[in-house]
Amino acid sequence: MGQKIHPYGLRLGIVTDWKSRWYSDKEYTELLREDIAIRTLVQKRLANASVSLVEIERGINHVTVTVHTAKPGIVIGKGGANVEALRQAVGKLTDRK
Repeated sequence: MGQKIHPYGLRLGIVTDWKSRWYSDKEYTELLREDIAIRTLVQKRLANASVSLVEIERGINHVTVTVHTAKPGIVIGKGGANVEALRQAVGKLTDRK
């Protein structure tokens, strides 16, 4: 039997990149919980949009959420209404812009 390794962890930094791009010494657990809550919110709201990846980047006072999807029309909605609703929902989860 061979050694069991995580296929995503093996490729980190070589072929694939990290899913979250931020660093924190003191607030790590709080920010990690926010990340998980944001990911579950996006997955629930965009269940029929074929979301493949949700990337989260954090700055000092802002959070950038990038959603990779196969059906961008469902994510954007008519006149960008779904994007604004999703932005407001994510804003309620975190105290940053």
